[in-house]
Amino acid sequence: MPFRPRYTGLIEKYRDRLPISDDTRIISLGEGNTPLIRLNNIPKMMSKKVEIYVKYEGLNPTGSFKDRGMCMAVTKAVEEGSKAIICASTGNTSAAAAAYAARAGITAFVLIPEGKIALGKLSQAMMHGAVVIQIKGNFDVGMQLVKDVAKEAPVTIVNSINPYRLQGQKTAAFEIVEELGSAPDFHCLPVGNAGNISAHWMGYKEYHDHGIVNNLPRMVGYQAAGSAPFIRGHMVDDPETVATAIRIGHPQSWDLAWKLQKESNGWFDECSDEDILAAQKLLAEKEGIFCEPASAAALAGAMRDVNNGKIPEGSKIVCTLTGHGLKDPDTAIKQSTSPLMTVDATMLAVKKAILDNMVG
Repeated sequence: MPFRPRYTGLIEKYRDRLPISDDTRIISLGEGNTPLIRLNNIPKMMSKKVEIYVKYEGLNPTGSFKDRGMCMAVTKAVEEGSKAIICASTGNTSAAAAAYAARAGITAFVLIPEGKIALGKLSQAMMHGAVVIQIKGNFDVGMQLVKDVAKEAPVTIVNSINPYRLQGQKTAAFEIVEELGSAPDFHCLPVGNAGNISAHWMGYKEYHDHGIVNNLPRMVGYQAAGSAPFIRGHMVDDPETVATAIRIGHPQSWDLAWKLQKESNGWFDECSDEDILAAQKLLAEKEGIFCEPASAAALAGAMRDVNNGKIPEGSKIVCTLTGHGLKDPDTAIKQSTSPLMTVDATMLAVKKAILDNMVG
């Protein structure tokens, strides 16, 4: 029987569309090639008939979409002779930076807001051997510090202001087009720094400009209500939300995001923490897909905009799920309604517990 060649990561797959040379040493953990899953049960609960797919980026090597960009950022940093990288992070960037730095054999310095990072993400950065620096300030303060330090110390910034990050992240759009055979009608994403929505639009436009696809999606970005500078129309100094991955008040890709919103005829909107958590729970219970809270903002917003008619009936929608649910287990456990029972270790006790909780 014929065998498919081993998948070795997105840089090798898309090397003709990425800024690398034949002799570039590629730093990869096999990122990309994540599932595009059609939802079966949630659309049946909605007022209008639509197709909804989720791009499950939580199945990247460190559990988030950040790996797509980090493999490119670290590959280019190594190519340019850098011995250390640095980032500010609400969690996922620090995990990816630490992992790819370990793979490359260089040092990762990560600045995180003290007490404002999910423990799953902090554990990753620590286990991968990063130098973790907690600051008494939020992500936006950390980002400014990273910019300032990089002017004085021999470190390469690997936040999304690094242009190679977006080059890697654009490949998610390539994969979606290749699986669907076209671009979706709408692509919905959670928005924090706005680098990811910018990168997706870059990918869709590249495939469209090169004649690979004939249509372009409308790009829709959803923010948490307590951290929504695009909705307010100005930067937010003290953002607050349970969706820690998008707890960012000063987006680094502000101008790019407004540009793509206009070009794609899309929009930005906000979701309450309650709606975000409800969508996270619904996705897990009805579809078997566990994402972190920030990811669920995309689905929460899409469901609302389908039900209110802003997204028309018959539309094909892709929602990016940016990170795995195990990134923030504490939040998941707090809202779980599944019973956690303790019974005697006897057949009768276990049988009674099963019968008492049978559904249907």
